Amino acid sequence: MANIKSAKKRILVNRTKAERNKSIRSAVKTAIKKVEVAVVNKDKETAVNALGAATAIINKAASKGVYHKNNAARKVSRLAKAVNSLN
Repeated sequence: MANIKSAKKRILVNRTKAERNKSIRSAVKTAIKKVEVAVVNKDKETAVNALGAATAIINKAASKGVYHKNNAARKVSRLAKAVNSLN
């Protein structure tokens, strides 16, 4: 265990940030699953709506620094490609 005050604070801050990041990552995964389920069910309208919501959540996570911008762009691109494959 840390003895120095600043090290103790770092532990607390890192724990708080880790919990926040975990929550955001979970929200992203849930949004992605909603899009994927709609694609599997071939429900174009639901997939498009879910894609919009997922894109917003993923971009917000990238702006917060939870995901790298390229990682977020890749996730959005894959979802968009899946939704666009529905015709």
